[in-house]
Amino acid sequence: MRSDLLRERLRTGEALLAQLASKDLRAFVEQAWPILEPGRPFLPNWHLDYIIEHLEAVTAGQITRLVINIPPRYMKSLLASVFWPTWEWIQFPERRWIFASYAETLAVKHSLDRRAVLQSPWYRSRFGDRCRLIGDQNEKAEYRNSRRGVMIATSVGASATGKGGDRIVVDDPHHPLQAESDAQRQQAIDYFQTSLSTRLDDQRHGAIVVVMQRLHTRDLSAICLEHHYTYVSLPAECESQTRVVFPRSQRVHVREVGDLLWPEREGPTEIAKQKALLGSYAFAGQYQQRPSPRGGGMFKRDWWQFFDEVPQFDEGAQSWDLAFKSGDQHDFVVGLVAGRRGANIYLLDRFKAHASFRETCWAMHNMTTRHPRASRIYVEDKANGPAVLDALRHDVAGLVAVEPEGGKYSRAAACEPRVEAGNVYLPRPTAPNGWAIPERAWVPDFIEQLAIFPKGEHDDDVDAFSQLLIQWARPHFSQELMDEIHKINEEAWEPSRWPKKL
Repeated sequence: MRSDLLRERLRTGEALLAQLASKDLRAFVEQAWPILEPGRPFLPNWHLDYIIEHLEAVTAGQITRLVINIPPRYMKSLLASVFWPTWEWIQFPERRWIFASYAETLAVKHSLDRRAVLQSPWYRSRFGDRCRLIGDQNEKAEYRNSRRGVMIATSVGASATGKGGDRIVVDDPHHPLQAESDAQRQQAIDYFQTSLSTRLDDQRHGAIVVVMQRLHTRDLSAICLEHHYTYVSLPAECESQTRVVFPRSQRVHVREVGDLLWPEREGPTEIAKQKALLGSYAFAGQYQQRPSPRGGGMFKRDWWQFFDEVPQFDEGAQSWDLAFKSGDQHDFVVGLVAGRRGANIYLLDRFKAHASFRETCWAMHNMTTRHPRASRIYVEDKANGPAVLDALRHDVAGLVAVEPEGGKYSRAAACEPRVEAGNVYLPRPTAPNGWAIPERAWVPDFIEQLAIFPKGEHDDDVDAFSQLLIQWARPHFSQELMDEIHKINEEAWEPSRWPKKL
């Protein structure tokens, strides 16, 4: 009798665990862990929970574009490429998945791990009634379930023609040893932009998740940031106090300077060895998620100040850096809107795009309509500048042609002390609940572009920013004084006031 009662309690406990795992990805990961890592204990850590909540938000439809940057061997692939998709199949077994990595062997390895979970006795006994693989369509790189869901593994550059999905997971698109090659790196970016990203069956509700370590200033993560992906960046060693807000539970984790991301796995000794082994550049990218040494950039990331509410300004202005040609292979057109109050500068808005002449004129006109108090509009008198100034002079007031003085580096260096002193403010890119604010999604990319200067591929943000600060450092006449000067000039040139004889 007691044995029957014990078995009944065990069955009840197993049922409760299965129910919890089907609804909670964190519980699923811990229960499924021994399937893939039978000889290694599961080490819980806050960063795993943080990533898991973002993946759960994708499943819930709250996030559709996500990029995750964390150090190597910190469970990014197991979470995003193995546990999460097999967990989501419990709830939505009909969904189709495409997984891509830089090498076929890596993609197949992840595929075999997923299949090991799906075919395990643990999974089949708990969730087999919802999701089971079909025997005659069960290969290493592609398999289907009884609800017509499919998981396909491919590599960068491989054909994806005719195959679509509800989820696209890009896991390590760049080979670490080839990321410095412009051709190799661009091949992965082109494949993602022109082929893989078009494979979503539903562009509005389907999701793309990119998980990787940073390897270059122009890697796929940089492209994702420019397209306003939700961004998760977790450096191995915290360099400034950081308040991390979880997207679903609203849990808050505060990282202090020097805090290690996963000390139980990589403590101070292991981190020091990796620094020495990789060197400053590789460690900055792969472990710190900023592909340039912290001391190597001019504008440090922790110098920027942030504001939540827009204050009253003494004056406002725009600053535009224009491109010679449009097209993805050329420079960007960048326009900044800012306000000045005393010694402080507040950046309010940014336009950035590979824009044609007509698109540039439209963008400047639109920005002026949105920010009428930005009464001065500084335009570099280079590239398309003279033509744009001529085209807009009778439609847009306040255009000022600026002839740049000195080189890019010297102009940027003149602005560095203002940023270091804490006089430059940016809109805070996240709300108190941790969610990204869509209209402020440009802020992380702007910080990154200035942080990697002068080593970055593009310096358009730096040029527009330095032009603004340099022009505002010059003395300006008040509007009243300008009106008085204009009146004096008109009177001086009135013919009745001219002398009879010269």
